[in-house]
Amino acid sequence: MENKKTPLYNKHVELGAKMVPFAGYIMPVHYQTTIQEEHENVRKNVGVFDVSHMGEFIVEGPGALDMIQHITTNDASKLKQGAAQYTCMPNETGGIVDDLIVYRLADDKFMMVVNASNLEKDWKWVNDHNKFDAKVTDESDKMGILAVQGPKAIDLLQKLTSVDLSAIKFYHFTIGDVAGVEGIIISATGYTGSGGFELYIPNEKMEQIWDALFEKGKEYGILPAGLGARDTLRLEMGYCLYGNDIDETTSPIEAGLKWITKFKKEAEYPSKQLFIKQFKEGVKRKLTGFKMEGKRIPRHGYKVLNKEGEEIGVVTSGTFAPSLDIPVGMAYIDTDYIEPGTEILIDFGRKKMEGEVVKLPFYKG
Repeated sequence: MENKKTPLYNKHVELGAKMVPFAGYIMPVHYQTTIQEEHENVRKNVGVFDVSHMGEFIVEGPGALDMIQHITTNDASKLKQGAAQYTCMPNETGGIVDDLIVYRLADDKFMMVVNASNLEKDWKWVNDHNKFDAKVTDESDKMGILAVQGPKAIDLLQKLTSVDLSAIKFYHFTIGDVAGVEGIIISATGYTGSGGFELYIPNEKMEQIWDALFEKGKEYGILPAGLGARDTLRLEMGYCLYGNDIDETTSPIEAGLKWITKFKKEAEYPSKQLFIKQFKEGVKRKLTGFKMEGKRIPRHGYKVLNKEGEEIGVVTSGTFAPSLDIPVGMAYIDTDYIEPGTEILIDFGRKKMEGEVVKLPFYKG
């Protein structure tokens, strides 16, 4: 199947981006800068990510809340209009179909923002479990997203909107004008740990808003940022990436996502009883942060060993963390070895390199 292009594909090519296939799309990894430069610019100034590959489902009707409650682990009944929530859809065997963000647009209208790589699977899952008076619409091909991230994002964006951005709390959103375009969802659910906003934009208005951001953003040191910096930024925050750190075989309890797994809500979502059991009895492994000695970068799939050389886990994500100047990673590790300060070894094949378990997030801001 041919990879799709986002509405900004030509902009990325014009800017000299290195383009690669990702989740069914051709996406920029980095531009005529390095991943490290883009990363550091988001931490210090403002960077813009095209994340239009993400999927958006609208769920509406009298049974919309009931449906969301029965397919996700978090408690969507707590959401007021204008609020958003990180959550996941569990499967029947204690794994995760996808992690996502739910936005409450109105009393009986929600938006689910899902991972691009899971779009078809999620669409089938949601519809197969829609036993409620709810209509589900896939808006993914009509809508793009720009993530404007960094400490100067608010100053830049405020020049382009009449909305009071300082009034938008974390994990909240409003709908307003941006660069002369009405009806834009402006949300604050950042994936970078450096503040900022996400703009949900009709495809045909993407270039207009992109151009306005870069014109006004010059004084704020704006740079475009690609998938590479997105990954290093999220990993410094200890945020899970679907397909690496969580998947159909990992439970939210193992993944450190107990905080989005609510047991008190009435709705009986898939694997709820199993998660309650795991929480009460404990799990054998947990997703854990670690830092490395030296400069070698741990990669997905590398084995984690104890000091005696016995296998105790597996790396899920690893990178060189530009903000910390060291290699870091996350791994599922036997719970006997997850105390911060525990010395571990990472198996690089010919060499076994020393590491140390640390508390997440790596980057404290």
